[in-house]
Amino acid sequence: MTRYDVTGAQGMAEPGSHGAVLANKLGITKQADIDEAELVLLQKLYESVLGDHLPPGRISINHLKTWHRRWLGNVYPWAGLARTVNMSKGGFPFAPAAQVPRLMADFDRLYLHRYTPCMGFDLVELTEAIAVTHVEFILMHPFREGNGRISRLLADVMAVQAGHGPLDYSLWESNKQQYITAIQQGLGNDYEPMKYWVGKVLETA
Repeated sequence: MTRYDVTGAQGMAEPGSHGAVLANKLGITKQADIDEAELVLLQKLYESVLGDHLPPGRISINHLKTWHRRWLGNVYPWAGLARTVNMSKGGFPFAPAAQVPRLMADFDRLYLHRYTPCMGFDLVELTEAIAVTHVEFILMHPFREGNGRISRLLADVMAVQAGHGPLDYSLWESNKQQYITAIQQGLGNDYEPMKYWVGKVLETA
């Protein structure tokens, strides 16, 4: 598993995968196969959440846990649960696992409660709401896997609540280092760099 540096029980690999794939309910041992399974399931989640089950009011941390469980519950036993392992990526440490339950409660109270629902938000309000919640969620990194995709689903739900369409994140992907730097700036409560990147994707939504 090269995506993250991980310590703890949730770091166990699927037998026969040579350490490349997380232990899973399906016995998948190839990275390409687990990626495909996650993608198909994510598409189904998007269709459900944005189609039939768009939150009519405030989004809560329980929504995020439910989305994560519905997405990956048939793949990983810990889907929808707070991670219990410490994680870092590229030498950048995410929040310690022991703090994640408290941080999830804080995220709900300080950010989701403040910035959702997004009905009636103008572009400036929506840009700030998505930027701040996105930064804080990624820095927290509450789940063992799939944080980036759940954070983007959250942003898409917020955008749709405000009357926009789902966002095209290709600009973030093609400017990945600048995007990562914008996330890291949030450690000092500087959300302006992320507001820039959110504003760019909202231009076409």
